[in-house]
Amino acid sequence: MPPFTVLHVCMGNICRSPMAERLLALAVRDRLIRRGLDPAGADELVHSHSAGTGGWHAGEEMNPPAARQVVSRGGDAEGFAARKLRSEHIDAADLVLTATADQQDYVVALRPDAAARTFVLGEFGRLLGAVDAAGLPAAEASPDAVHARGVALVAAAHAARHDAGPLATDDLEDPWGRGDQCFSRVADEIEETVQPLAAALVP
Repeated sequence: MPPFTVLHVCMGNICRSPMAERLLALAVRDRLIRRGLDPAGADELVHSHSAGTGGWHAGEEMNPPAARQVVSRGGDAEGFAARKLRSEHIDAADLVLTATADQQDYVVALRPDAAARTFVLGEFGRLLGAVDAAGLPAAEASPDAVHARGVALVAAAHAARHDAGPLATDDLEDPWGRGDQCFSRVADEIEETVQPLAAALVP
């Protein structure tokens, strides 16, 4: 059921997954603007949210260096509150993107039936290149069409895995406690996946 829902997962839900959440939302808005459409409708097409495997930061705002990266790239860091991952978050997601392979394992241990739609973020970015967009449902900026296209995209990316696991290089470095340069590098890596994802959903 629309909207196409993407759940981003990291450890504490104050650095990597919030950046991914908000940078994907930004990328979808940018796609709509490019098509001359109202970006206010982005969340009706793609719902991007996040959670952490640990709950010790629950209720906290995004870590300030992470928020600076989101805002400097044109996104919005307001209204964010960290939360602990719950099984119902996974159940409601069409796509789960984790910061690391360990967190992917955590998600799949909680919900084994989510294995085919759970990827390390960098892994999913690699696999997108193997997906033939011509084989996806028609590209239209409507909730039903984007949802159908997204579900088909996830299935195609899973098929492209050929039962192989993620690479060590697919993991996102944990920038917690590091400087702005590290956060910028991680945000760049996030954009390398979420921007092509948004382009595939809303060509």
